[in-house]
Amino acid sequence: MTEQRTHMATAGSGPGPAGASRPQRHPGLVLAIVLICQTMFILDTNVVNIALPDIQHDLGFSAAGLSWVLNAYMLAFGGLLLLGGRAGDIIGQRRALIGGVVIFTVASLAGGLATSAEMLLAARAGQGIGAAIAAPTVLAFITVGFPDPARRARALGAYAAVSGSGAAIGLIAGGMLTDWISWRWVLFINVPIGIVLLILAPLFMTETDRHPGRFDLAGSLTSTLGMTALVYGFIRAAEKDFGDGVTLGALSAAAVLLALFVAVESRARQPIVPLRLFADRNRAGGYVVLLFVLAAGNGMFFFLTQFLQRVRGYSPLQAGFAFVPLALVILVSSGVAARLLPRLGAKTLIAVGAAAITVALLWMTRLTPQADYATALLGPMMIAGLGMGIVLVGATTVLSSGIRAEDAGAASGLLNVMQQIGGALGLAILVTVFGAATRASRGPAHQVLTEGVTAAFTLAAAFTACTILLALTMKNRQAPAESPAAEELTR
Repeated sequence: MTEQRTHMATAGSGPGPAGASRPQRHPGLVLAIVLICQTMFILDTNVVNIALPDIQHDLGFSAAGLSWVLNAYMLAFGGLLLLGGRAGDIIGQRRALIGGVVIFTVASLAGGLATSAEMLLAARAGQGIGAAIAAPTVLAFITVGFPDPARRARALGAYAAVSGSGAAIGLIAGGMLTDWISWRWVLFINVPIGIVLLILAPLFMTETDRHPGRFDLAGSLTSTLGMTALVYGFIRAAEKDFGDGVTLGALSAAAVLLALFVAVESRARQPIVPLRLFADRNRAGGYVVLLFVLAAGNGMFFFLTQFLQRVRGYSPLQAGFAFVPLALVILVSSGVAARLLPRLGAKTLIAVGAAAITVALLWMTRLTPQADYATALLGPMMIAGLGMGIVLVGATTVLSSGIRAEDAGAASGLLNVMQQIGGALGLAILVTVFGAATRASRGPAHQVLTEGVTAAFTLAAAFTACTILLALTMKNRQAPAESPAAEELTR
């Protein structure tokens, strides 16, 4: 397949496509603003994890209902991301970012003030809606704002570092806030951050050009409902089983709705997801890479948190700080990977990173109830962090290269969808495996839980092993004649 040239419009870069983005006057500040946004949205996927026992006690959640504190956010976030991505293309990326941050900030305040389970779940869904509108603008601003390959590689490295370490940082922050103040502050903390963003964005961000068009309402409806049904079906299967009538109904509805979505998008004049984004083999593979890696990564954070608190007796704060080495390694390895990218290429980074995560997860399958943190967990956690930082740089580079300016928001939205859907579906599948293993196990409670955790890690290792094979099928890129550096970035 002939490589489609990258269409990035900047001042002094030569003619660009119609409606090309205006250059940003303060690229460093713009990058800081969008990375703060990304950190806030990623944190809220996991920051409430460690606070769940306190939330359950204060608001009277049932054991099953408590899972919706996580699921309400992920379902709204993942289900509406594609619409949010197209919204940025049509109304302007800065407008979409500001609008999404407003909704997210107000919902965070409402969640912190919640006096009932229903109020908290509504607030979490509101946070997901705000994140779905604003999050696609993050990668869109990087894609169109850093046309120079070297600077874009560094920006993508920072983006990958934030995305990869966000879950671990969320667990740390959740433990600190819950132990030191109250679980409500895992939500309140977003309010001052949101206010700062709403002050800085209009001052330092240049609005991107709008691409006139209409919202693809049929595509938005079928994609949102289809993905919501799919995520709900797997979550329901984790709580019940795949023979449950509601589970089967949800999964069947998801299959029908997503098939309709593909049919609608293939005929729409202005689709929310241009199917041409999947025409490139590397990009299609990159989406699957994200899905597998985020499935394994979310499962690792979730089950390690359970193991540390329920088996090893860690407090929320101790469990949070146990992830500090992992977060630091992700940050460092992301930066190193960004510098190595021109020399090694994205394909090699993805394969090496996925191999490291697979080794770490297989190591964790040997956990016992007596496992010591320093000797049994620290090593594999650091190897996993190394792999996550590397693979996310490679995958993000593949998915942000060769994108037309008019598709920047849609492409970014789809990237974020794979992160949310991969995390939600992956965790649901791994929890199902965990449940089956614990039901079949006999012995003390700590032994039963540990066997369930190691069974989940085994399947997670299979996910990342598939990612290695997928990376090996990717093609090296030929550079456009006028841009030798681009060859290295997209290789």
